[in-house]
Amino acid sequence: MTSTAAEQAAMRRALALAATPGVPLGPNPRVGCVLLGADGTTVAEGYHRGAGTAHAEADALARAGDRAAGTTAVVTLEPCNHTGRTGPCAQALVSAGVRRVVFAQADPNPAAAGGADTLRAAGIEVESGLLADQARELNRVWTFAVDHGRPFVTWKFATTLDGRSAAADGTSRWVSSKASRLDTHRLRALCDVMLVGTNTVAVDDPLLTVRDGQDRPLAVQPLRAVMGERDLDPGRRIFNGDAESVHLRTRDPREALAELYARDHQHVFLEGGPTLAAAFLQAGLVDEIVVYVAPMLLGAGRSAVADLGITTITDAFRPRVTDITVLEDDPEHNVRLTLAPERI
Repeated sequence: MTSTAAEQAAMRRALALAATPGVPLGPNPRVGCVLLGADGTTVAEGYHRGAGTAHAEADALARAGDRAAGTTAVVTLEPCNHTGRTGPCAQALVSAGVRRVVFAQADPNPAAAGGADTLRAAGIEVESGLLADQARELNRVWTFAVDHGRPFVTWKFATTLDGRSAAADGTSRWVSSKASRLDTHRLRALCDVMLVGTNTVAVDDPLLTVRDGQDRPLAVQPLRAVMGERDLDPGRRIFNGDAESVHLRTRDPREALAELYARDHQHVFLEGGPTLAAAFLQAGLVDEIVVYVAPMLLGAGRSAVADLGITTITDAFRPRVTDITVLEDDPEHNVRLTLAPERI
């Protein structure tokens, strides 16, 4: 049986519910659920509000009460099949007497997968894959992290037209414009880790907090992580009380990501210097590049990325451009490029 027009509309609504403003981007996936009556009308809606709260299906079932019996549950993610901080949604749907379940994305998490089989074993009709691409995009970072067993890495940097991140005397303020710095804070807020190297902390002493348009810190801050083996002055600003911090005492990008993933982090915003960027690029551990290009030339100074070991043009690192934006209301006309790397 294929999905009905009512189920398709309900899935679009469920996706919108899952993306409700204020819902955390992790560590749990964002999920929406709509319960449809036999006539295709909505009986109840629900969505997941973050780790430890009711899952979308449980939220909708609680709102429906006895009216849930005989309904069709339209869910953006396969109902979970395990007991964590909340019970298994697949069993909750069975117990509520739901007749049919239509879900978009199959659960990639082996610990939670299998809900569809549980539902079918209980005699419930199940259809999967409705608007699956949209559902995966909704939780693209979570899906990537579960699929790959490591956080998604966004490398952000600012550069001049000739690829310089600082002048010959070491000055780098301001290669980027005020508008690009504000945009950077917007992107930082989408991640749960900001990562730099020990040299950046020792030399630049960054605060690494997310601030709003009035330069005020947000209430919820990403983890501030510094990577490298050298000892650091505990008085550096990254170790103040404005946000949680961790020193990853390794030079290996894979080890650093493994430790962050073990801490339940899924999206790393890489803001370190050229050496750290080169290490992640050479390890094939950059998944997205965001670069702010300033319309200026320096002719000398620090390169945006260190030596990648490339000696001939045919071996050049060629990421694919996915977006080009001239930042709005930027008198300096900085351009933001978003790119998807091809592995080197």
